[in-house]
Order: sequence, then structure tokens, then C-alpha cells
Amino acid sequence: MEHESFENETIAALLNRYFIPVKVDREERPDVDRVYMAYVQAATGSGGWPMSVWLTPDGRPFVGGTYFPPDNRYGRPGFAAVLERIAAAWTNERGRIEESSESVLQELFRQATVEPAAGDLDPSVLDSGFAVWRRSFDARLGGFGHAPKFPRPAIFKFLLRYWARTRNEEALEMVDHTLRAMSRGGMNDQLGGGFHRYSVDEYWFVPHFEKMLYDQAQLASSFVDMFQITKDETFALEARRIFDYVARDMTSPEGAFYSAEDADSVIDPSDPKHKGEGAFYIWTADEIQTIAGEDARFFNHRYGVKTQGNVENDPHAEFTGRNILYEHYSVEETAHHFDQPLEHVRAAIERASAKLSQARSTRVRPHLDDKVLASWNGLMISAFAQAGAVLDDQQYAGFARRAAGFVREHMWNASTGILLRRYRDGEFAIPGFLDDYAFFAQALLDLYEAEFDPADLELAVEITRHMRVRFEDPDAGGFFTTVATGPDSDVLFRMKDDYDGAEPSGNSVAAMNLLRLERLTSATESGDAGRRILKAFSGRMSTQPFGVPLTMCALDFSLSKPLQIVLAGERNAPETQEMLRAIRGIYQPNRAVLLASSEPLGEAHAGLSEMRSVNGHTAAYVCENFTCQLPVTEVPELLKLLQ
Repeated sequence: MEHESFENETIAALLNRYFIPVKVDREERPDVDRVYMAYVQAATGSGGWPMSVWLTPDGRPFVGGTYFPPDNRYGRPGFAAVLERIAAAWTNERGRIEESSESVLQELFRQATVEPAAGDLDPSVLDSGFAVWRRSFDARLGGFGHAPKFPRPAIFKFLLRYWARTRNEEALEMVDHTLRAMSRGGMNDQLGGGFHRYSVDEYWFVPHFEKMLYDQAQLASSFVDMFQITKDETFALEARRIFDYVARDMTSPEGAFYSAEDADSVIDPSDPKHKGEGAFYIWTADEIQTIAGEDARFFNHRYGVKTQGNVENDPHAEFTGRNILYEHYSVEETAHHFDQPLEHVRAAIERASAKLSQARSTRVRPHLDDKVLASWNGLMISAFAQAGAVLDDQQYAGFARRAAGFVREHMWNASTGILLRRYRDGEFAIPGFLDDYAFFAQALLDLYEAEFDPADLELAVEITRHMRVRFEDPDAGGFFTTVATGPDSDVLFRMKDDYDGAEPSGNSVAAMNLLRLERLTSATESGDAGRRILKAFSGRMSTQPFGVPLTMCALDFSLSKPLQIVLAGERNAPETQEMLRAIRGIYQPNRAVLLASSEPLGEAHAGLSEMRSVNGHTAAYVCENFTCQLPVTEVPELLKLLQ
């Protein structure tokens, strides 16, 4: 925590007189943030950021809310007025306030207690979940629900698995339609790649221009999934644009990934204190004409540029006379409109894009949040590893390897079992929370199945072991977000987070990790722990599936027949690589792929020692329900077994 600064002198004076202002970074202290957010939601009926919470001297919340303007406006009390009212109430009615606070906290504790559903979970729960997302799907514009529209890749993951299980084409179409709509919209940085945080409107057009690492990771993974299923290069191209953006603008010299870029940026370099939403990304028609010259007419038609600006609904006048780039027409439609050869128009648009990108690079970039978080790096490592495998791109695998190496070398202490949460400016700090352990272990599993380095699987096993020691509830099942509370803890109570929102929940990822480890290492005890998580959250899956799509992915995994594919041969042999390309060309999310080579897995999977190459050729063993078919050495034979 650190002291907050206030420009308003009245607010500063009131704070100095009555309160001790502190600021909690919700990315660095999600444990504290989640408890206080739960309090605000319970007390006010809604939540969001910026969030302000007033605490008793022992850290118990008694008043909270989201946005308070500096002065009374928008029909809301100003921050100074709120401070005065709270100070008066604390002075005159302290007993009642403390009693009310305790009552709300007790109710929060009750709600945080996870209650399993009666009976066993079966595929009907997955059907019920699909029905929920089907009802909320915007069939016209893509996405789920109404404006503002957030990307929520956890839903995509569930729907694609549901399609793989049932071959329900509607599930696939929902993901296809949404990803294409998002790609065309202003929420997608049409020049530089990467996606902004969310769309203010229902059309994916006007974004909140912040860029988050966890969005890039999960969306890139979704595009790779869709390419694997459909073989449509459009999805591969969009994934590559995200990866290129992260590699260029969000990667540290050491190979780790930064956290975010702000929404606001400097409008005029001569006035650096004056910033505006999306200033780095938006354009006037005159700017485009000056920079792109004759090519501007093609560019403007394709990207919806208007002389007067193209943002009609602009209540805060942030985009007056400016344009947010979006795909208004395809290149083919643009060529048809101007009655010009397609390749001529394509080349003109590419020239204009290159010139505008170069011009944009001279602007003042949005502020870079250069924290390195173990959890978010885990998500990005997973995405790069997946892309390295499915897109057959060793450069992407290399980015995953470097980032994983950074976390392993600098943020993991093997002797204590502590994974640190944050690195910035030479300082490593904060023992990790559940999501740090779960997301990084997942990254190591994905990296193993991409490159088959036994050290990755062994470290995933070790980190998962320490995760269980620190966070598992062995009696009721599931994992707490934080370690056990103690005299030095500032967490009011331990929560079991299960909501797969902008970020996955630690419990959903932990469940999938444990189930995958059972198939990768034959450790039944890991699978049992994963199934205990599913049992613990069975009530949530049955009654509130919209909140737990990734937990339902883990349920789908647990209900599927165990499928293992073991290749016996040298990792870099052409035959091995050819078989891997065939395997990775098929979307089978519930399989486990292992390599039995001269680099043994040791204790992680002793059974692989029995699987050997055949007459000097790489052999593939396809095992279902832990019973293996005879090995095959030709790709057509392997594909026949897999299909």
C-alpha cells in the first residue's frame, strides 16, 4: 500500500484531518481487492472501479462505493462531501457503524462458503451451461449481453469444447461470429495489433483504449483454437497480429511480459499534462490524407474514415473530428467500389497502413505499466506455447521459453516453494497467490506439450505440489486465493474465487492442471484433487454456469475418455515433427501428448520407458482409457486412430 495523492486541496485537507489515505494496487493485492469489492457489491448492489472503501482502524470496511467525483455532480455526492459525512457518522455513530460492518462481513463470509450440489455431475450440466450462453448470445453483432461488451475468452473455451463433445455447430458459430466481429471493430487496433479492454457500445466500435496482457493472451489462444478447428487463415493472421504486438511493445529486454498500456495518452506533445482517451490511436481525415497521399482514399473507405469524424455517439466530446479505425469494408469490397484491380488496392492500403504506423510511432505512447506479474505471464506463456505448436512457429515457442525462464530463474524459490507475484525495476516482491501458482503451472504444462522438455513437466509437478500445500482446502475441496490468515495478515477472510471473468479463476485453472497432470504422469492423486475441486463447485456449475465456464471445461475434461498420445522418438527428428504436425492439426482439447525419447521424464512418468521407437522409426502410441493401441509409424495410420 502507498499513500494516495490528491490535487483537490479540500479533499487533501479533509483526509489529513480525519483519515489515513492508502492505495491498494488491485493487480498486486487481489486478495484484499476481492474482499473489499465483495463488500461494496453487498452494500451498494453494484461494483466497479475506481473503488473507494473506508475502513475501521482494524481494517474492516464500513462504507464503500465506486466513482465519487471531486465535487457534487452527475447527481452524485462529491468526494469531499462524502468524507465530511463519513467523518461525522464515525464521530457520532461509531457503535452502529461497527455493528453494521460486522453484519455485512458475516454475510459475505457465508456467501464465500462453497456448497457442493447433491449427486454426481454429468454431461447434462454442460448442456445447461450451453443453453445459458445461447440465450445471452447477440446473434446480430456477436458477443454476449448488451453494451458495454467485454471479451470473455473463457466462454469461447467452453463453447469450443462443447462443440468438440457434441458437434453442435451453433456453439462453434457463436465463437466464430464473435471473434470476427471483434476483429473488424475499433476494439481491435487495426494498425498495431492487439485488442483494447472492452467496447463501450454494442458494435465493438468505440473501445476503452486500455490494453491488458491477460486479454492479449486469452484472445490469441482463442484465435489459435479457431484456426486449428476451421483452418481459416484469417484466425491465424489475427493471432499473429496479437503476438507481434506483445513481442514488440509488451516484452521486457529479459523476455518477460509487461502488464498493460493505459487508455489515455498525450494529445499534444507541447502540453504533456493534457491527455485524452485513445489519443494515440485516433486520426483526423486530414492527417491521413497528408501522410498517405493518393492511397488515402482506399484506406479511408476500408477503415470507415469520415471528414467530420466517424464517432457519432461521443458524450464527452473526446473524439470530435477524429476517426476510430475499423473494418468498414473488406479489401475486396473496396476494390469493387473503386473499380480497381484487387492487388492494386491491397498494395495501396498496405502502403498507407505502413506510413500511418510509422507516423503513429512518433506520437507519445500511452503509459506502459511495466510490472511483470507471474500470473499474467503464465497466461501469455501458454498462448505463445500453443501458437508455437499449432502454427508451427519456433519464434513463438522461443518467446514462451524466455518468459518461462525469467519466472523460473527470478521469481521461483525451489527451497521455500514460494513463487513471487511481481517484478518491477529490479525489485521482486509479494509471495504469490493461487492464480500465480495455477497460471504458471498451466504455462509449464503447455510448454511441455509444445517442446517436450522434461524439466517443464517436472517443475509443473513441483509448483502444483506447493500450491496444494499453501492454498488447498483438503476437507471441503477447492483452493483459497490466499495462504492461511495469521496475526500478520491483512485479509479479513479467505475466499475461494471461482469467477471466470476477464481473467480465469485460480480454481478453474488449478482443477484443469490437476486433471491434466493425472494424464501426463499417471498420478491418480492429482486427478482426485482436481475432481474434489469440481465437486466443491458443483453447486455453482449447476445454478450459475455463466460465472464458471472454465470450471465447466475442467468438468468436460474429467468426463471424457482419457486420451494419451505418446511419441517414441527423438524430439527433433523429422519423423517426430511430421507426426506432431498431424496431431496438432486436430482440435482435441482433452488429450495429453507426451514424448518418450532419450531425455527421460524421470519420476514424472516412469511408464514411458516401456514405449520405444519401431525399427529406428518414431512410433506413435494412442492410448484410450489407459489402454494403448499397437504403435504406428506412418502419419495416415496415426490420423486414422485419432479420428
